[in-house]
Amino acid sequence: MQKYEKLEKIGEGTYGTVFKAKNKESQEIVALKRVRLDDDDEGVPSSALREICLLKELKHRNIVRLHDVLHSDRKLTLVFEHCDQDLKKYFDSLNGEIDVEVVKSFMFQLLRGLSYCHSRNILHRDLKPQNLLINKTGELKLADFGLARAFGIPVRCYSAEVVTLWYRPPDVLFGAKLYTTSIDMWSAGCIFAELANAGRPLFPGSDVDDQLKRIFKLLGTPVEDNWPSMGQLPEFKQFPIYHPSMAFTQVVPKLSRRGRDLLQRLLQCNPGQRLSADESMAHPYFQDMSPSSKSV
Repeated sequence: MQKYEKLEKIGEGTYGTVFKAKNKESQEIVALKRVRLDDDDEGVPSSALREICLLKELKHRNIVRLHDVLHSDRKLTLVFEHCDQDLKKYFDSLNGEIDVEVVKSFMFQLLRGLSYCHSRNILHRDLKPQNLLINKTGELKLADFGLARAFGIPVRCYSAEVVTLWYRPPDVLFGAKLYTTSIDMWSAGCIFAELANAGRPLFPGSDVDDQLKRIFKLLGTPVEDNWPSMGQLPEFKQFPIYHPSMAFTQVVPKLSRRGRDLLQRLLQCNPGQRLSADESMAHPYFQDMSPSSKSV
């Protein structure tokens, strides 16, 4: 830790406190994430360390670089590249208006980062605007990647930032334990709608039941015909049969017809029917983007 000079506290996240700091040797500005370990933990679980070492191998412009892992008996500090703001703060600065081309660019970058990780069998599992960082040049980067798998998603609330249900798919809300890449694709759909609406969340539920009700009221309650294995999920319960309550033109009025089509293909209750990241990137919605902005 002698290598870094702490400059200021910049946030309180799901896993711990984040500080802006400077590398004394290179003068580079970094973000230090101090990971909280439960008092009853015997130091850092070796499985968590293994996962985090995997994250050091993720080198992609749409994923925040993990430079270093500092580990002492009771503490774990992760040294990340520093970005200016997260998507949540970006939304707060918008005054309810966002450029449609910015929506498209951010969504494509989110999918490109997911595609890279999914191709390496790494899931995010906790995607939300606070975990998407934006730098000065308009690059969007996925952060906290794989930490959900390393530490489990904490259920206790450490701060005002609630571990949110808003981006979790119905299968996970019904207790699914076998996660696939489809969990991230649902979250990407929720974030896409929020981007298109300049920061208004699509499903701001207050608890699991309320979350499911909001989803089913908009998309319609799934039935055995369109989601055959639904009834076998550990926490499945019957909900009233809601029929889709409004057209997507009302849900995301500023999104083009192609954008609405992509959104509907991501927000499928049945995980097997959601588009993958690669399929989403090939969707006609992105057709008019320049080849240079699409390059990996």
